[in-house]
Amino acid sequence: MLNNIKIIQKSEEIVLNINIMAEMNEILEELSIKLPKLKEFYKTSKLPMRVTGKLFSENETEIIKNMIQDELHIKVRFDEVSDLLGLHAIKKTFQANTEISETKYIGNSIRSGQKEEYPGSIVVCGDVNPGGEVVAGGNVIVVGSLRGLAHAGANGNMMAMISANSIDVTQIRIGNLVKEVEEKMERNPICKASGNEIVIS
Repeated sequence: MLNNIKIIQKSEEIVLNINIMAEMNEILEELSIKLPKLKEFYKTSKLPMRVTGKLFSENETEIIKNMIQDELHIKVRFDEVSDLLGLHAIKKTFQANTEISETKYIGNSIRSGQKEEYPGSIVVCGDVNPGGEVVAGGNVIVVGSLRGLAHAGANGNMMAMISANSIDVTQIRIGNLVKEVEEKMERNPICKASGNEIVIS
């Protein structure tokens, strides 16, 4: 099923949100089907396109960019690593107590394409669905299942943690560290930074 790429139209741009777990061959196959369908839209529009979600190598970025430009003849940009990591570029990391940070409570699940950002901690009283993002300067706590992207310590705080009722095939980030979670983890896994990696217990 070709559902690794979500196309979101905004007033100032078109966003291609690419599943962080998708393989390059799957992405290219899906683009070859979806890009021609956008030609009709671009007969009357020249909105630029932004690619977000998955992190690509320089070579992969060039391949996808050329593919889009050859088909649609528009300006294309990719989110930088600093954009994807969270609230702003992390210039330095630090350790600070996250227990006393301000907390924002989200009283519903986070849907695909939805992004919640807060400089303190975030508690989601529901699920974070695939394609959804939660970015916090402090901790990220998900009462339900974490199946989207979670970034704790997005301002560089390496003492921040991520916890959920279950974590299912997603990507987690703490500070400037990134970890792919390739299998479902249940029983309230807790993710913390240890050295130069994220450990899940």
